[in-house]
Amino acid sequence: MTVLSIRIIGDPVLRTKAEPVRDFGPELAKLVADMDETMESVEGAGLAAPQVGVSLRVFTYLIDGQRGHVINPVLENSDDFQEDRVEGCLSIPGLGYPVQRRRWSRVTGVDVNGNPVSLEGEGMLARCFQHETDHLDGVLYIDHLSGDDRKNALRSIRDASYNSVAKETEVKRSSSVGSGFTRGTFGQPSA
Repeated sequence: MTVLSIRIIGDPVLRTKAEPVRDFGPELAKLVADMDETMESVEGAGLAAPQVGVSLRVFTYLIDGQRGHVINPVLENSDDFQEDRVEGCLSIPGLGYPVQRRRWSRVTGVDVNGNPVSLEGEGMLARCFQHETDHLDGVLYIDHLSGDDRKNALRSIRDASYNSVAKETEVKRSSSVGSGFTRGTFGQPSA
């Protein structure tokens, strides 16, 4: 297994809707294992494939001892909301803001072997499912912010020069030869 590098805001793969997984096999199994190891190594609660440069509809999660992955997830949410909690994102390091999320979520999809998966949860698990599914649709948690939080987040991102870091990373990646998946987290715990 390999710890993968995490793409930072400004990288176009984070704003691109990920493609459904159609090919199940050793490459997909390796991707899921590498994502799981990467998520754990950075103490993330979840990680979506676009965050490691792979534009496929896959995410891993680790919430309150519940660990797993979902491929080609379909999300259902309750109509009501949970209390706003601060979210962060491995692709936007160092920032965290309160985000409104639905109280309950169910995610259905398949596992790495193509077997059906159906999970539901409230609280942090529901928040994680929503956050990671957003990533697969090219949406970042900052897109849910409004007012002063949104202004402050965008200012902090601009001041941190994430775009230049992302461009440098893209140049380095395009000059190296890769294999397997080379295209396209839920937040770190906030202090």
